[in-house]
Amino acid sequence: MKNSVHAWGLSPDLKNLDQIRRIERPIDVPDSGLLCDLLWFDPKKGVLGWGEGDKRVSYTFGPDGVEEFLQTHDLDLICRAHQVVEDGYEFFANRQLVTIFSAPNYPDKFNAGAMMSVDDSLTCSFKIIQPSSVKT
Repeated sequence: MKNSVHAWGLSPDLKNLDQIRRIERPIDVPDSGLLCDLLWFDPKKGVLGWGEGDKRVSYTFGPDGVEEFLQTHDLDLICRAHQVVEDGYEFFANRQLVTIFSAPNYPDKFNAGAMMSVDDSLTCSFKIIQPSSVKT
């Protein structure tokens, strides 16, 4: 893995990675635009290019968007969050994107959580956090 982008999504407004570096922090997330897209874009199977967002805030993107983004920016992997996935992590687009969700037992989801580690050789591994039993 040459390089990766962590905790960001994709956006049709993102032309270069310096745009991310120039975002002043802290900042309130606007309802639309680059920052909103970076936080709320979701991958979706069956989408070519950009699609309407399930969260009604941003867009969805397909595997072709991931591949184009990685090639354009000379990256190998996108690591993202902000979306519940059942097993704590989930790959998309031929393992070119991984969604990591670290909160197990998210309300009404009964999901596992996960943490990703990257070693010196840039190999990724995951620690799974199982959801606790529901007490009655």
